[in-house]
Amino acid sequence: MSDHILVLYYSRNGATKAMANRIAQGIESKGMQAKLRTVPDISDGIEFKQPSVPEDGDLFVQQADLKACAGLALGSPTRFGNMAAPLKYFLDSTSSQWLSGALVDKPASVFTSTGSMHGGQESTLLSMMIPLLHHGMVLAGLPYTHPELHSTTTGGSPYGATHYAHGEKSSKLSDDERALCFAQGQRLAVIAQKLATQ
Repeated sequence: MSDHILVLYYSRNGATKAMANRIAQGIESKGMQAKLRTVPDISDGIEFKQPSVPEDGDLFVQQADLKACAGLALGSPTRFGNMAAPLKYFLDSTSSQWLSGALVDKPASVFTSTGSMHGGQESTLLSMMIPLLHHGMVLAGLPYTHPELHSTTTGGSPYGATHYAHGEKSSKLSDDERALCFAQGQRLAVIAQKLATQ
């Protein structure tokens, strides 16, 4: 079994990245490594050139990262109730992993951030689940045994962790959001460990 979980995200203003880091802490609290990766921006401009290595922050994901991981946490800001185009663009390029079954029976979870309370958090989470189901992954949400799902006035969903930025370019997570991200990372690591013993 691989000893790490891939935390793959796209972030524009830092909130989704903050969530990814907190999920990674939850993963590592259960004795597994978290490998943080992001995806490059995309553009239809012919003069747009993305460096092959980011100037700062986490490295860009490689196709081999999917095969090597024991599980996947996938995160994106919302874009009209859907995942952001750079993340979708990467997922659309994973046909070889789909054909080989590289992700079959690996656990996965999803997380998102929105600027508005009704900005499409749950539909974005569902949109990210669809390609993971096609890859044969085992989806893990957040059960209501986490008290923060009952008390949160910011982000939080049984489909996966969420962040509500209150219309600001804010990456500061609320206490409930931090707790739910951490719990999601823990749950993903525990499920990966259990599936590895089967």
